[in-house]
Amino acid sequence: MKKTYKVGVIGATGMVGQRFLTLLCAHPWFQVEVVAASPRSAGKPYCDAVGKKWCMETEIPESVRDKIVMDATGDVEKIASMVDFVFCAVDMKKDEIKALEERYAKAECPVVSNNSAHRHTPDVPMVIPELNADHIRVIPAQRARLGTKRGFVAVKSNCSLQSYVPALYPLDGKFGVKDVLVCTYQAISGAGKTFETWPEMVDNVIPFIGGEEEKSELEPLKIWGHIEDGVIVPADSPKFTAQCLRVPVSNGHMGAVFVRFENKPTKEEILSVWKDFKGRAQELELPSAPKQFLHYFTEDNMPQTKLNRMLENGMAISIGRLREDTQYDYKFVCLSHNTLRGAAGGAVLLAELLCAEGYMD
Repeated sequence: MKKTYKVGVIGATGMVGQRFLTLLCAHPWFQVEVVAASPRSAGKPYCDAVGKKWCMETEIPESVRDKIVMDATGDVEKIASMVDFVFCAVDMKKDEIKALEERYAKAECPVVSNNSAHRHTPDVPMVIPELNADHIRVIPAQRARLGTKRGFVAVKSNCSLQSYVPALYPLDGKFGVKDVLVCTYQAISGAGKTFETWPEMVDNVIPFIGGEEEKSELEPLKIWGHIEDGVIVPADSPKFTAQCLRVPVSNGHMGAVFVRFENKPTKEEILSVWKDFKGRAQELELPSAPKQFLHYFTEDNMPQTKLNRMLENGMAISIGRLREDTQYDYKFVCLSHNTLRGAAGGAVLLAELLCAEGYMD
């Protein structure tokens, strides 16, 4: 692999785009060459284009502050010629996103996407690098379909999955995860909002997030799936059912999980699997990978969103309250940072995996 990759952020003025820039400004492998957004932002210095919409805890990185914003839709070929690959976090209609990401791919510019548009495209890998890194092997088939040599699209999964799926996936191989019920309690940043821009969320819970329950039930099956004849075939099991609630939290998605196994393990066996689990991201020692992917807390009142969302730079998964259940076999809670592990950070980690495995060269 190369020592340095020139990258672009498409949709750079939105919340996830901003998070991308904070992660990339000091990245050891990636150098931000291009920031791009809608035509109304194009031609302006980034600091002027984002203006008062900047909502990160840190200041705008100096390296991009004065970069001139390019047109994400009008400058595709020019952007593709300037970078090794792009991160995509645009706010557009789903069919428009699919078309735009394939335009970049066909311009021989790989796309690592935070968007949901291509998550169910059969030859597009949807990867959590610790769990199903082998799914990137479908990329040659996608390139054959697109008629490209370098270009392809790879995506990360929905942000809420990052809390509970990592805790379940390593248990399946040993004990057979059969049925899962999950209730997610999701931060307002998942909607691209802050308390300043969404005052209705203060002291409030909204028991509906459009499309979220469908994603929470279907996307895990693609992660559990396998490659066959150039596509990813989703698994038939485990069976998932979900309820998703928006809660008055700035960052951090929590899941309350109930699970039934084919072969019920002991509590000690579950804890041992979580403690010892390492994925491809840890094997390769990728820059953004947490050293310990799954952390279990023994205290009854842990994990807590405010205290634990930034565990290992927001890239680790926090788990607690494992106990037997009267209807399912076990229940537990889990937590992930939704704009780090669940969005921009997860996409950066996926890009690192693709670089390390030779797909960006």
